[in-house]
Amino acid sequence: MERPGRLLLLSELRVRNSAYDVSLSRSLLTWKRRISSPVYHPFRPRQDFDLVTTNETQVNLSNDQLLQKRVCHSVSVSEIISVREEEEENICKRRDDGSWKKIKEREGKDCRQAFTVLYVERCPQHRWRCAEVTFTCSEAALCQRWVNSIREQLSAITSRPKQLLVYINPYSGKRQGKRIYEQKVAPLFAQAGVSTHVIATEHADYARDHLRTEAELKKFDGVVCVGGDGMFSEIIHGLIWRTQIDGGVDPNCADEALLPCSLRIGIIPAGSTDCICFATVGTNDPVTSALHIIVGDSQPMDVCSVHHNNIFLRYSVSLLGYGFYGDVLTDSERKRWMGPARYDLSGVKMFLTHHYYEGAVSYLPARGIMGTPRDAARCRSGCVVCQHNGKQLSEKAERYEMDEASESESEGEWRTIRGKFLAINAASMSCACPRSPKGLSPAAHLSDGTTDLILVRKCSRFDFLRHLLRHTSKDDQFDLNFVEVHRVRRFCFTPRHCQSDSDLDLRENGKHQIFSQICRDHPACGCAPAYSSWNCDGEILTHTAIDVRVQSNLIRLFARGIEEPTVFEDLTSPCAI
Repeated sequence: MERPGRLLLLSELRVRNSAYDVSLSRSLLTWKRRISSPVYHPFRPRQDFDLVTTNETQVNLSNDQLLQKRVCHSVSVSEIISVREEEEENICKRRDDGSWKKIKEREGKDCRQAFTVLYVERCPQHRWRCAEVTFTCSEAALCQRWVNSIREQLSAITSRPKQLLVYINPYSGKRQGKRIYEQKVAPLFAQAGVSTHVIATEHADYARDHLRTEAELKKFDGVVCVGGDGMFSEIIHGLIWRTQIDGGVDPNCADEALLPCSLRIGIIPAGSTDCICFATVGTNDPVTSALHIIVGDSQPMDVCSVHHNNIFLRYSVSLLGYGFYGDVLTDSERKRWMGPARYDLSGVKMFLTHHYYEGAVSYLPARGIMGTPRDAARCRSGCVVCQHNGKQLSEKAERYEMDEASESESEGEWRTIRGKFLAINAASMSCACPRSPKGLSPAAHLSDGTTDLILVRKCSRFDFLRHLLRHTSKDDQFDLNFVEVHRVRRFCFTPRHCQSDSDLDLRENGKHQIFSQICRDHPACGCAPAYSSWNCDGEILTHTAIDVRVQSNLIRLFARGIEEPTVFEDLTSPCAI
């Protein structure tokens, strides 16, 4: 925990019926309950003295031991949501007991002698909640001084958003997006003084098109999407495209580095799948996500740009899957009437079908970086691997600008693997979700400038089932002789039977033309497809031969990564200041 530094204020205030020493520094707000005699505080409830009088050993405690047993709370100033002045009459209505009446008689009728601080409280499973504490002052001037000091500290935090553009998908998940925002998120934004401009999307790609053309982005400090992963994908496609066009960068050029987006993106989970939120916050809870937005967290993220023959196709932030996961998505799209259950049914069907596909994968390995896909360590808040590799990438980019010939040296590092594959996956993050807490690549990082390329070669159904089951277990899912994983900066895929551009269009090209080629590889089934389709963050790509490049730190989220349990314990335990 950060040291408090120089104190700005130190006063004796009351919380409910107890006297507290309350201190404010530039980093911490701390309140410690005083241990004193009943003569000094005649209205203190009897239970306040149970600590000292319950048994003989506690009666004989030294003064130092008593100090250590003070009830103490501490909250970072950066995690204070807001502060408000309280009418004393309102306080009395909340706790209309005898002790408060005596206090009121003793203090007179000054109506501005209390203030309430709203702050972040950590709960189990990475959830955050909005907690509050009310301090009663001895005089109105002292109360005003505290309120002004806290507000000055909050206004000095420049990372906090003041104006947000909010897109709500009213049809996502169980059609609860609007209700979730209005009941759980909007009140928190109002308490924190965050202004919002809310737009309910009317059809698919509405948010993407609005961000590309109509949105006045200079007015806002961030963009918030209320929905699932599909809604988030719309936001990043609109925002990234707009940033490149405004900056004079051609998004269709696969060799060109893209400009990072200036606006942060917030995710309020309200969809059937919220994998992005789960992987960056640790929970799919709208209140937690709203609080991360309010305190102004910032988590950089890599984005993969997917091209075909210098034609932009899509951006990907989580999973690019060919073979098994592409087939599951293609089949499930025909069963949308089933709801989320369609993924389970399609998964079982594709597992039993057991199609494999031939092709060539060429990749540019990530050289001289920290971390491997088989590390035991995970990407967490303040990740050292992301910081180290991100710094290394920026230094290398500067060298490339000074010496353009250096880029050509990397061309000789390309490697190519040909074969028959059940699945080809590229994971830019762990892809963890409640069903698969480890994800497809547990050690993948959010902002290290790489993606984990996972190749699952042709094997028996039993072996492939072993591989799938390891996504839900603690075993090393890459410790199988038919599975290999590479950490790469760029890769290309070409299917074996790709002869021309027309063969790549999955929507226009018929499959009957290639049955003669397939029967040699699938003698038991003359109707097996020659090629699969790419699953790009839940959307089907129209081409099979693709060129994928990792764009380092292209976007930033209102998040901080998943916090370690040790951090959680330190911030919730009584302080020892």
